[in-house]
Amino acid sequence: MAREADRKTALGSVWLREQPAPVRAQLSRDDIVLTAIKVLDREGLDAFSMRVMAAELGTAATSALYWRIATKNDLLELVVDTVLGDALISAEGDWRAQVTAVVQAAYQALWEHPWAAQLLPTHAGLGPNYQALTERVQSILTDAGFKGTHLDSAVSAIFHYLIGSAVTDSAWLSVVRRSGLNEPRWAARSADRMGVDAEHLAAYLNRESTAGPEARFASGLRVILVGLRPRQIS
Repeated sequence: MAREADRKTALGSVWLREQPAPVRAQLSRDDIVLTAIKVLDREGLDAFSMRVMAAELGTAATSALYWRIATKNDLLELVVDTVLGDALISAEGDWRAQVTAVVQAAYQALWEHPWAAQLLPTHAGLGPNYQALTERVQSILTDAGFKGTHLDSAVSAIFHYLIGSAVTDSAWLSVVRRSGLNEPRWAARSADRMGVDAEHLAAYLNRESTAGPEARFASGLRVILVGLRPRQIS
């Protein structure tokens, strides 16, 4: 008998498949997604698998996992979109202040779950939270007077910066974590090989530093937003 999660058409994304009908099972899809986030936060993306998830859920719940979620890629799409739900905040002020608040909330959510940033190039874009995030930014810009291709270009510039920054910062963090060292020790032992100053490298990696990833992201976002104007490209 085919699993409900496998029915209809795959089309390359869980968001393009009908959700399985309710069944009598110990776990809902939301339960499974929240468990997956906990496992990914603890183990990281490289060690994540459906087998690990089954072990985490326990033998009695394993059938519910495979009934409700057909593949690992389906589950990864679900978890990254859930993480992005933390960016759906209310924002006040002028349009630049509103965009800043929403986009920084998205960056913060991705920083808290660095594995999610690693998934953005391949597992984001079709989920409801990602779509709502895009629509939130687009709505703010529309209200500010952005129109047509200029609106599309502005939204693209903002999201390309968000995703590019999150992916890059996550990549640095992943390298440091794989070494088993903390950031200062990794910087001290790697700087010479990279041809850079160890203190500068440690500051570059330090979340609390004024030269660190969060400060750089905020500064770069300001540059982009200052350069945008609500006008129609000719």
